[in-house]
Amino acid sequence: MSISLTFHGAARTVTGSCLELVAGGHRILIDCGLFQGSRTLEGLNHAPPPFATQGLDAVILTHAHIDHSGQLPRLAALGWQGPIWCTPQTVDLLDPMLADSGRIHEYEAERRNRRRDRAGETPFVPIYTEADALAAAAMARPVALEDWFEAAPGIRARLWNAGHILGAASVEIEAGGVRLLCSGDLGPDNKAFLPDPASARGFDAVVCEATYGGTVRERVNLYERRRRLADEINAAMAEGGNLVIPAFALERTQELLLDIVMLSRAGAIGTTQVFVDSPLANRVTSVYRRHADTLEDTGGHDVFAHPAIHTVESAVESMRLNTLSGAIIIAASGMCEAGRIRHHLAHNLPRRDSTILFVGFQAQGALGRVILEGASRVRMSGRDIAVRARIRHIDSYSAHADQSELLDWIAAAGPIAGTLFLDHGEASAMDALKAEAEARALAAEVVTPEMGDAFRLEPGKPARRARRGTRSQREAVGRDWQNDYADLASGLKQRLAAIRDDHARQQAIARMRRILDDYEKRPRRR
Repeated sequence: MSISLTFHGAARTVTGSCLELVAGGHRILIDCGLFQGSRTLEGLNHAPPPFATQGLDAVILTHAHIDHSGQLPRLAALGWQGPIWCTPQTVDLLDPMLADSGRIHEYEAERRNRRRDRAGETPFVPIYTEADALAAAAMARPVALEDWFEAAPGIRARLWNAGHILGAASVEIEAGGVRLLCSGDLGPDNKAFLPDPASARGFDAVVCEATYGGTVRERVNLYERRRRLADEINAAMAEGGNLVIPAFALERTQELLLDIVMLSRAGAIGTTQVFVDSPLANRVTSVYRRHADTLEDTGGHDVFAHPAIHTVESAVESMRLNTLSGAIIIAASGMCEAGRIRHHLAHNLPRRDSTILFVGFQAQGALGRVILEGASRVRMSGRDIAVRARIRHIDSYSAHADQSELLDWIAAAGPIAGTLFLDHGEASAMDALKAEAEARALAAEVVTPEMGDAFRLEPGKPARRARRGTRSQREAVGRDWQNDYADLASGLKQRLAAIRDDHARQQAIARMRRILDDYEKRPRRR
């Protein structure tokens, strides 16, 4: 039986996870996520799906993060009708996660269509709606960890704890005599709420994420992590302004709340008030409460109920936070690409007494990455925003394994008779992990696919490349011209003002115009 594996996303980038497996005429997807990052990369979300929805048998979903699940509503909108196999916890999380994503797409389309500079242009249409999202969530089918199930005729699978977020799983597949393991996103050792990742042993091919494939972190336990958070909170409060924390609504927010509650109970941070300005995070927290008996580090109790924690629901309540100083504000999204965090950044970035604390991964091209890398000004919603706030970072909240933990997981899943594929990582991270995996001889070969690459899998043999992705797919990865334009535009007025006189400024503007005119006249590259 011929087995093929195609990387439709998360290849040399960390979002848009989507693998297509074809065996004996049957097709399944492992994840179906949205791209996040640069405008060019996000543009892939609007393109037709790179796979046929007709004849698609099933989706196996590793977890509920939007970069793994966020394209499922598009399948529903196109008429596809499941099933979507995942853990019971992921089933419970999909409804709020996908519904929120649908509302965001509807809002963004409406907002763009209201802009005056778009008068007369073709209206934006949302990628999908909240109704599409709810239809997709209704297709989810729960399956317990380590229980075999038939994903499609001739394709059987089982899920293993991935230790990443609530309900996250790795996927083991047997089809046509080939044994395949897909990591999904792997959590670090000693993570709050969850046991360490696990899997079976001995595969023909393994697909492993590489988000932090080039990073070896200092080993930090929960007590040390909380001490560092307390130091950041106390330093921020001493400045007199707010502490703004961009945080993913799923897992990161709940981990922060757990640590803040523990620190508050211990008297380590005083009586600081915490505002969770994310209706989605608040709904997700209710799912965590529902599964409290399965969570580690909670004693089976509701650790999220505390008088210092306030949930913010309405937009009016969110705007009222502008009047505060000396508060902790946690808001999504974690990479600052959408949601209420952008409003809080616009209000707090110019304040010298405020602090912005990053606690998660920031992808290339994302606003959070631009701020973290030291931009003095950023462009948001057509406005230039000065960055005067203190910018801080704690990397011990990562929900991803680092290089040494990834290598340990790969070794534990071995021996790998054929190919180790590395995905879900930027090029530098994947290249670093590849070099280490090869040095340790963890597989017969190690491959870092690009977007759209397809491979043939055979028992006991290295994979054979069957097709390469297109040039446009490969070039969508990383920073794009719009990132560079935003950098240029955000500081252009200040740079012109620094020129010695008006005549020289006019000359500089004229030269810039001539350069643009020259490029417009050049023939288009084919």
